Amino acid sequence: MAQLQEALDLIGRGAEEIIKHEDLEARLKLGRPLRIKAGFDPTAPDLHLGHTVLLNKMRQFQDLGHQVIFLIGDFTGMIGDPTGKNATRKPLSRADIEANAKTYAEQVFKVLDREKTEVRFNSEWFGQMSAADMIKLAAKHTVARMLERDDFQKRYRSEQAIAIHEFLYPLVQGYDSVALRADVELGGTDQKFNLLVGRQLQEEAGQPPQIVLTLPLLEGTDGVQKMSKSLGNYIGINEPPNEIFGKVMRLSDDLMWRYFELLSFAKSLSDLKTMREAVVAGQVNPRDYKMQLAVELTARFHGTAASEAAVKHWNDVVQGGGVPADLVIQEIEVPAAGLRVAALLKAAGLAASNSEASRKVNERAVRVDGVVVDDGSLVFHAGAEHLLQLGKRGFARVRLTLA
Repeated sequence: MAQLQEALDLIGRGAEEIIKHEDLEARLKLGRPLRIKAGFDPTAPDLHLGHTVLLNKMRQFQDLGHQVIFLIGDFTGMIGDPTGKNATRKPLSRADIEANAKTYAEQVFKVLDREKTEVRFNSEWFGQMSAADMIKLAAKHTVARMLERDDFQKRYRSEQAIAIHEFLYPLVQGYDSVALRADVELGGTDQKFNLLVGRQLQEEAGQPPQIVLTLPLLEGTDGVQKMSKSLGNYIGINEPPNEIFGKVMRLSDDLMWRYFELLSFAKSLSDLKTMREAVVAGQVNPRDYKMQLAVELTARFHGTAASEAAVKHWNDVVQGGGVPADLVIQEIEVPAAGLRVAALLKAAGLAASNSEASRKVNERAVRVDGVVVDDGSLVFHAGAEHLLQLGKRGFARVRLTLA
């Protein structure tokens, strides 16, 4: 019983919702490896830490002895997932899908155990379907039910177009669970509707309905928007070790705990509770824990040696900052509810005005934590520390506080 509870605790860590929890417990008691499914549409060739929230949970299932199915939606990718979209998404070409799928497969095994992962493509079964078969599948759901989806509702009410093929997406994703006889399907909170369709179709096919486990969408480095390459707030798993390490070190203290809970394998929830208490009591600088997280994540994607080198780089270049020996760095606190880099330089006293600071950014004369900043839209948030440099002798170490 204790072993069962430990498994339930690990599976539930970081989960937003489990539907249904009692079904999961009953399925675990069967004593056989469960079939754990997670689908990924190959819409972009690069994975970031936001994607690994799902991959981490899959790895935890693997460590518990279950069968993980990494499903590449090469067929659904040609439809285009409408989730969260306010307009019809352009479908991918077959060439794009094949190229992105190959890159995905190369990256996921930085988290998943290759020997314990079943890689599947949903074109295996949909490629065999006739038009009549697809019509039969479409008959298993109603327009009224489809319009219960929040994003479809919003588009319908605002008189924005919804293409018929977009209604097929949840059905196609749901049918994947039938084809794979999934016991559990993982997905982000924005995928809940689609995952529930899978339960419905499995019941209609005479299969036990899958357990749905939703996971939160990881906030990006700005701590506000979900992690996205298009927003520039991402940490890519293929980025150089120093970049991964530095980006983690630049997270706000509050956001650090969120990343620990969703991304760390090294720290248990009881560990995190003890660590939080130590920070609140003033016994430990949160920067020390942040370095542990940076070390763990860098090592996961690049190995121990690269992680150790990134620590040395951070200490030598970023913390030391290449500061002239005769210069004393001022350390100041700056209230920040979201400051652009120019405003931060002005607040730190390194520039007389925002316009001067912006000009220096354009001239590539500004560094933050040892990295040249040439994007004036970069925003900094409370709870982080940064070493600012303007020119060769303008330095300030700032701690951003709540405004």
